Amino acid sequence: MKVTTMRAGLAAALLTTALLAACESGPDGSVADGISTSSGASAPVGASSVARAASGPTVLGFQPQGLYAPAAPSAAIGGERYQPFDANPVRLAAEHPVSTFSVDVDTGSYSNVRRLLNAGEMPPADAVRVEEMINYFDYGYVRPTDREAPFAVTTEVARTPWNPDSYLLQIGIKGYDIDRASRPPANLVFLVDVSGSMHSADKLPLLVQSLKMLTDQLTAADRIAIVTYSGRAGVALETTPGDRKAEIRTVLDGLQAGGATAGGDGLQRAYALAEQARIDGGVNRVLLATDGDFNVGISDVDRLKELISAKRDGGITLTTLGFGTGNYNEALMEQIADLGNGNYAYIDGLAEARKVLVNEMSSTLFTIARDVKIQVEFNPAVIAEYRLVGFENRLLKRADFNNDKVDAGEIGAGHTVTALYEIVPAGGRTAVDPLRYGGAAAGPATPDTAEFAFLKLRYKLPGQAASILMQQPLAASRLASAGSGTPSADLRFAAAVAAFGQILRGGRHTGSFDYDDVLTLARDARGDDPLGYRAGFLTLVDLAKGLDGS
Repeated sequence: MKVTTMRAGLAAALLTTALLAACESGPDGSVADGISTSSGASAPVGASSVARAASGPTVLGFQPQGLYAPAAPSAAIGGERYQPFDANPVRLAAEHPVSTFSVDVDTGSYSNVRRLLNAGEMPPADAVRVEEMINYFDYGYVRPTDREAPFAVTTEVARTPWNPDSYLLQIGIKGYDIDRASRPPANLVFLVDVSGSMHSADKLPLLVQSLKMLTDQLTAADRIAIVTYSGRAGVALETTPGDRKAEIRTVLDGLQAGGATAGGDGLQRAYALAEQARIDGGVNRVLLATDGDFNVGISDVDRLKELISAKRDGGITLTTLGFGTGNYNEALMEQIADLGNGNYAYIDGLAEARKVLVNEMSSTLFTIARDVKIQVEFNPAVIAEYRLVGFENRLLKRADFNNDKVDAGEIGAGHTVTALYEIVPAGGRTAVDPLRYGGAAAGPATPDTAEFAFLKLRYKLPGQAASILMQQPLAASRLASAGSGTPSADLRFAAAVAAFGQILRGGRHTGSFDYDDVLTLARDARGDDPLGYRAGFLTLVDLAKGLDGS
């Protein structure tokens, strides 16, 4: 099996029009349509894993006349809210040879799924985004050394563990890292939810401890402010040098939960402080820490979208940190982080807080490439069909790839991003029967069978308006060698995580591959695991096996 690498830069695109109406909740906790809910205390979370609102569209969007009308109040009042989506379908290469998407650096889905499993609940299907499960883990991809080419790309091909008739194409991206001494100064505004819903131990108390961990990493060159919101927004700490840690910690210790949730007002106040303390050439970011319950304040979708987009375009980004259970609004947390050119993480304990805010601080805060897009063209002469595993809410139109006005995602320093395609060679056993009368012609696809696909990457360097294009052909000979070679441990582990995520979503594409198969594959590929993240994955699979009864 041949592994190839190339220098490049690209980051995940974001769908800015979906599900921002999650912020529009009524006094009884009901939410706009397009959100699947799972109840808190009244019913098991997993009971609504495949539920969809019967009184409205399953995906919120924009009609020519405006927003969809709200659905009837959810039966799971105060329940958790997730964005509904269906898994990517199998595509015939002759009919749809081009696949375009933006990479996703979020990891919140994995830690949220972990929280649910540890609580003895099977996660709702919509809580499982397979690409975020995969990208929770670091992989041993080649590291770039030049900031002008901010990341290296590694590709690998191997037999699919759950389907002997197909192959997995792995596209791995590794961003360059920076040491703490050379990190640019950061201007951070902590936007902290202190509403009544944040009272429990897994919310505000954990949030305070998490932000203390981040505070401990700051220096005199950094700036920090704290804005709180409940019934109204207020400034708990004006912009303060990062080395005044005792003062910052005292303010954090004094935070108490109570009141409604004026999230929109708090967001406006936080952006204003970030603007006043802007550091040219530094990191300017708002960190929103909440259970996602925006009941009071900006509830108009267009206003919220315009605010976050305008501040993003002005250089102030938004990271969301999710906390808690019962009424957690995961749909909102993920969507507004994407819109704000930041990342979304779910904090289910102090270990995860340390991972996100200490070990991966540079990745969380420092962007090395913007508007990163991937486009893969499959050669129909070699590939019969393909399927992108995950990234369902990151798909782009083909023309979006070359359009620098189309917003996409970002990659932070040291970030690892992995995308997997399941592909079936021409002449192989396919999921889709060939057409009796031939169907659409392959068009201008090259008859050259030396290539099975052509990979293109686009990204922008920070501060640049024009994107940079990287491209590389993928040799068809790699399919033959992949059939007899041994995949790398990283690809095998990524495949195990991908299989687990798909099984949690119902296993539509994984056949008879089960939890035991996932455990066998992951154990053999665990490799060097100094922080125990991969060992923790094995524990989760075992928990799911017991809870699912499979």
